[in-house]
Amino acid sequence: MSTATTPQDTPPAPRPGGEPAPGGGEPPRPDGGEPARQDGGAPAPGDAGDPAQRDGRHARRFGLPVATALVMGNIIGGGIFLLPASVAPYGTISLVAFGVLTLGALALALVFGRLARRHPRTGGPYVYAREAFGDFAGFLAAWSYWITTWVSNAALAVAAVGYLDVLVPLHGSTPATIAAALALQWLPALANLAGTRYVGAVQLVATVLKFVPLLLVAVGGLFFLDGDNLGPFLAEGDSALGAVSASAAILLFSYLGVESAAVSAGEVRDARRNVGRATVLGTLGAALIYLLGTLSVFGTVAHDRLVGSGAPFSDAVNAMVGGSWGGTAIACMALVSMVGALNGWTLLSAQTPYAAARDGLFPRAFARRRRGVPTVGVAVTVVLASLLTVYNYTAGTQRVFEVLVLVTTFTATVPYLLSTAAQIHFLLSGRPERVDRGRLVRDMVLALAAFAFSLWLAAGSGYAAVYQGVLFLFAGVLVYACMSARRNRATT
Repeated sequence: MSTATTPQDTPPAPRPGGEPAPGGGEPPRPDGGEPARQDGGAPAPGDAGDPAQRDGRHARRFGLPVATALVMGNIIGGGIFLLPASVAPYGTISLVAFGVLTLGALALALVFGRLARRHPRTGGPYVYAREAFGDFAGFLAAWSYWITTWVSNAALAVAAVGYLDVLVPLHGSTPATIAAALALQWLPALANLAGTRYVGAVQLVATVLKFVPLLLVAVGGLFFLDGDNLGPFLAEGDSALGAVSASAAILLFSYLGVESAAVSAGEVRDARRNVGRATVLGTLGAALIYLLGTLSVFGTVAHDRLVGSGAPFSDAVNAMVGGSWGGTAIACMALVSMVGALNGWTLLSAQTPYAAARDGLFPRAFARRRRGVPTVGVAVTVVLASLLTVYNYTAGTQRVFEVLVLVTTFTATVPYLLSTAAQIHFLLSGRPERVDRGRLVRDMVLALAAFAFSLWLAAGSGYAAVYQGVLFLFAGVLVYACMSARRNRATT
């Protein structure tokens, strides 16, 4: 189907102050030009009209299945293949931490769904923060989210190389390792540059290829559960609260990406309905995979062996069916998982700067789109991630790289906190067009729970990450000052 919007998919054009235009249509501009765009800005340079209409063969809007796959694919990257071993030392009480995190992630997902229903535009947290608190808050949301995406892409590529080495031995060669990591980043970037039609296709195929074998392990492992393998419920010497908090600190990273559909709302068909549905369905699907997979591995691999395992899913497959082919199979699954996550995160990395650039809060080059994709944003993001990857391998700064990955957890929580605060602002504003009176209490409880969950995410990233992340945010203040001055000059 073409990306040209149908009447029921077209959101009301924004009026001064943010209210939708009566009747849901788009009023003509006073100068007789094009009506206001869905994402609230004028056509960007190199973006004559709607790129989706300009090249419908390559730019297509996502339906509910692809939007759900985007959420699930971005939440579940390669971490699932290591998580059971990472939390095993704390005992099976870590499953309780998983449950608590799932409830928090679902609260956040429902809040994003409500916000996307009110503002179904590309940019997600940036749009919500700017609408509620003004340009500076919107810029901080866009800036911090952008940092999160390109540093996470570098981390995913480095992790994927470890699994690729099982399939294609690189023999410890630094040049070969760097080339492999760069290839794993640039292939998804090229798929993005080819157009949203191909992004959606790659994401759907990668998600299917990833989750079919994972479900086989997660569900099949339930038939091989052995209570003797589970180990203690609570590790010796730990309090229950301390064990839940410690294991949660590791598991916190596993739910980043819940906002994926909201960030790409402008590319989702019937965004007012489908973004919320995709966010909740994707989060529930990811939670199911996490919980079943972890439980299956706990029950099939002896606890003392699992604690020191470097490939827990591989060990689980070997225990279930015997033989030693599990390592190769799991390496294939992990590689597909990470490439799919890279594909989705590459798209997200360009969407938020695109929305901010259209409002004059990012350099105008980021507002250029072709075939439905912000090409400059994709290119800049993959270049920055590539440079960070090369730096990691050549400078021997593994510890610094790990700190930067933790920084992404903190920087991701900044848009979460601003988005949930925006929802609370809208609910307390008393403006009838913004508040659904019948759902006010429920929406407020969800927003407060999501805000608390976001604070927990920030705290779980650690003191060093918070310190480094704040420095990243302060660097963005200088960029905002320059962009704000440029806007002021343009209007005087």
